Amino acid sequence: MVKKYLFYLFRWQLSTPILAVVLLWLNDWNVTWATVIANLIGGLIFFWVDRFIFKVDYKIPLWEIRDEVKCEDCGKVAKGYRLVKTSNYDRLKDKHPQFRCENCSKKKLGRLRKRGVKA
Repeated sequence: MVKKYLFYLFRWQLSTPILAVVLLWLNDWNVTWATVIANLIGGLIFFWVDRFIFKVDYKIPLWEIRDEVKCEDCGKVAKGYRLVKTSNYDRLKDKHPQFRCENCSKKKLGRLRKRGVKA
């Protein structure tokens, strides 16, 4: 986190010369409008840099848990679990999520690990 924060501070300092150049370029404009334009240009540029800096890295698996669901494998009604996202597995936009009871979920996780899913 400290590394990411220091990188962000460095990025913030890079925006200063860009904004200064735009303000010099628009020196005959009203100061308020020149600042607005400079910030818009900075936003167009640094949105992509910030997106890279703050991208989410799923090192810890994301699970969804619901009460009283029918297990996809055995049909038992119980607390249901489903693995949603890890570093190399993504079911965030699954339109038909499959929940499993605790036992079936452990079996499914074992099969996923054999296929190389890091959970």
